[in-house]
Amino acid sequence: MLPFEERELLDYGLGISNVVPHATATAAELTKEDFIAGGRMLASKVKKYQPRILAVLGVGAYRTAFANPKAVIGEQSARIHSTRVWVLPNPSGLNANYQLPDLVRLFRDLREAVKK
Repeated sequence: MLPFEERELLDYGLGISNVVPHATATAAELTKEDFIAGGRMLASKVKKYQPRILAVLGVGAYRTAFANPKAVIGEQSARIHSTRVWVLPNPSGLNANYQLPDLVRLFRDLREAVKK
């Protein structure tokens, strides 16, 4: 699947998104307000498109946007509307905490959840 085909993920009941829709060189350029506003916009999109599962890229972004400071990578107990939420590491090259094998495993786990 190519990046411009991302809307096709909805056919599988899946949405994948960053919290903040605009690009920056580093996350340090974003404010708490940016994350909170992005979280509100994301919740609105979830309500409109109703994916079964939403994958949010970036645990720090998710924690701030959705006031869940103890969130960890993986499926969350909290829902956005009725949508299951998964938090995945941001695959940015600047995120050295997760190497390619880790990212592959985490995204594979998400794929398996979508099949259920």
